[in-house]
Amino acid sequence: MTNQIINNRLTALREEMRIGGIDVYIVPSADPHKSEYVTDRFKARAYITGFSGSAGLAVITMNECHLWTDGRYFIQAGKELKGTDIILEKMLEPGVKSYHEWVNDYVSSGMTIGYDEKLFSVNDVSSLKKSIKTEDITFNGANDFFSSIWTDRPELPLTPIYIHEFTYTGQSTQDKLIRVRKAMAKQSADFYVLSALNDIAWLFNIRADDVLYTPVVYAYALITPNDSILYVHGAQVSPVVNEYFTKSLVTQRPYERIYDDIANIPSDSSIIYDPAFTNSGLAGKISEGCRKIEADELTAHIKAKLHPIEITNLKHCQIKDGVALTKFLYWLDRSIGTETLTEIDVARKLLDFRSKQDGFIEPSFETISAYESNAAMMHYSTDPDNSPNIYQRGFLLVDSGGQYYDGTTDITRTIVLGDLTDEAKVDFTLVLKGHINLARFIFLKGTSGNEIDAIARQPIWQHRKDYKSGTGHGVGYLLGVHEGIQRIARKSKPIPLALGMVVTNEPGIYIENKYGIRTENTLLVQADTENEYGTFYHFDTISFCPIDIRAIKSDMLSSDELEWLNNYHKAVYDHLSPFLEEEEIAWLGNMTKAL
Repeated sequence: MTNQIINNRLTALREEMRIGGIDVYIVPSADPHKSEYVTDRFKARAYITGFSGSAGLAVITMNECHLWTDGRYFIQAGKELKGTDIILEKMLEPGVKSYHEWVNDYVSSGMTIGYDEKLFSVNDVSSLKKSIKTEDITFNGANDFFSSIWTDRPELPLTPIYIHEFTYTGQSTQDKLIRVRKAMAKQSADFYVLSALNDIAWLFNIRADDVLYTPVVYAYALITPNDSILYVHGAQVSPVVNEYFTKSLVTQRPYERIYDDIANIPSDSSIIYDPAFTNSGLAGKISEGCRKIEADELTAHIKAKLHPIEITNLKHCQIKDGVALTKFLYWLDRSIGTETLTEIDVARKLLDFRSKQDGFIEPSFETISAYESNAAMMHYSTDPDNSPNIYQRGFLLVDSGGQYYDGTTDITRTIVLGDLTDEAKVDFTLVLKGHINLARFIFLKGTSGNEIDAIARQPIWQHRKDYKSGTGHGVGYLLGVHEGIQRIARKSKPIPLALGMVVTNEPGIYIENKYGIRTENTLLVQADTENEYGTFYHFDTISFCPIDIRAIKSDMLSSDELEWLNNYHKAVYDHLSPFLEEEEIAWLGNMTKAL
């Protein structure tokens, strides 16, 4: 994208700001549901800055444009903003102000801060207002300027809704509504406003394709003790789905009607909603007389603990995914050095192997196929039209996942293509040590992810290195690949890790202009021991794919770490070999041999 295109867009936006009396305009990476990934219609921040990463926020004044993004995207953003007048603000780096602090320092009395209230959650607006200390500042949320300046703005997708069948879910919509209503009763709530797309899809056992890589439908829901209303575009509802809704006692209403219905809720009612996912435009429709109960999505706490049928299905799904990955690794090992390959060739080949697995729908995110220094950008995306070649040397990092009817996967392998430096082997082994630390961890019931993040970092910290991301995140069930109340990260909410929760294990080391290394598997929280000291849990690793032993310095591993690695590789071989061809089995046997 040329600098002139971005300059023209900023000029058009500033004219709208001038007409609207806006001095500072804030553009997040968000849709009205605060989804992690958004459909093209809501990529306004990417449109106005040219930065294509999924996370970031822009602040535009009449003379300046600043972009905030986190450590995963520093390198990428620096490249994409190069040559523009947009200033990159590296979030959480020493001396870098937050966007709140920057705006507070910039504004003066009498100015107006503008934003689109449908793209800002209740929490977003509350935090913004609290951060501005200057007196006589106006906050104006009625500003969707992009409807005017973005002349070819994509429409909201209207993809067909399909039913996620009981054989996969283990619970009907009515079963789930009973659990939700019990949670409502504990909060003495008359109404529950549900905005998070993943939670709506889970609750109603429906999926669609409105958001790339995340099989959800743009919708809202309103639940009462007696009624369940789903707000969705009628064009997406087939006769079969309509009949399903009728049998499930679900009432359908047009997507935008939620705003009118919320406004008409009796003023003596109690309404519960999640301020992190409910946009401020919707919450602003609630009558002042209503009792507002702000809490995490009730559904989020229920669905985070997988149903036994979901667990059984997910384990089967992980084996299928591991078969696809192993076939891919065998192909790559045989192909590198014998034919010209690019990063995009590799990504497409992996997709081809996955697509042949039963129940595969689509990738769960854009595959990161990053060779050598490109892998130092944690969320690197190769250019399909100008993808770099890969060679028979160094590392290739492949972070990928799949959406299947029986689950969602997310896995990363750093693959040896040829000669490595000793430094690269040391770093690979440090990442593996951190990975093993977490995979083997035994913990007391009630322990939260923020309390154990350091377990994976410890071997890396001992070498005075670190990675600028959390260590693990929740994974949905045929839903978002980054989802849930559970995380393993230093600054995450103190949510206890509970039985049936799924979380990733992905420490890494990223060195600019050299390489990126990440080893990622999926963990399931399982019961361990109950004794006089309490109830203990452990993690089961449910991802199956060889970790490249050619990069491991085995003398850096303790006997316990070697035992874990050898046991893991035996499990990989035992689970996957029945589904492989003879040559692939022989290759896998060599790649999983005991060290």
